[in-house]
Amino acid sequence: MIGALAGRRIDAPGVALPRFPIDRVEAVENRIREALEADKIEILVCAAACGADLLALSAAAKLGVRRRVVLPFSIDLFRDRSVTDRPGPYPWGALYDRFVQEARSSDDLELLSLHPDDPVAYERTNEVILDDALSLATSRGDGTEALAVWDESLRTEHDYTEQFMLAAVRRGIAVRSIGIFGSG
Repeated sequence: MIGALAGRRIDAPGVALPRFPIDRVEAVENRIREALEADKIEILVCAAACGADLLALSAAAKLGVRRRVVLPFSIDLFRDRSVTDRPGPYPWGALYDRFVQEARSSDDLELLSLHPDDPVAYERTNEVILDDALSLATSRGDGTEALAVWDESLRTEHDYTEQFMLAAVRRGIAVRSIGIFGSG
């Protein structure tokens, strides 16, 4: 089974409505690992933002799962905007550096060269993640699953996790919800 994954980033400091508090990191990583094992994911395709992405890459690495990383723009800019901009004692930057380097070394890093201020850059990245997973599954004669790691509550503004799930359904990909707060 090929897994495509997207989900919430760790909450910014002082956020009014918690979506992914730093104290949920260990529990969420465990839930992701359990899903990867249960669904027999052999290749995981995702970005590498702090939160769901890096926790999934970490869980997959522990399980020996091949990891494919898709980034919307340059490695350094993505690191600044989507990895090290969030709090906590968790080593987001070091994990990012490790998984990007490993993906690059195994030819499993895809840089999309999208403009960083393009309002659909992350949406387009989610679509490429899904398309890459489908392509890998087709070439292997395998199935595809979308894993959405989220608080199971839609945002009032544009919600990239919702967009990911809807895009998966449009492609005929089953969606597995992994709840940050304990359900799914």
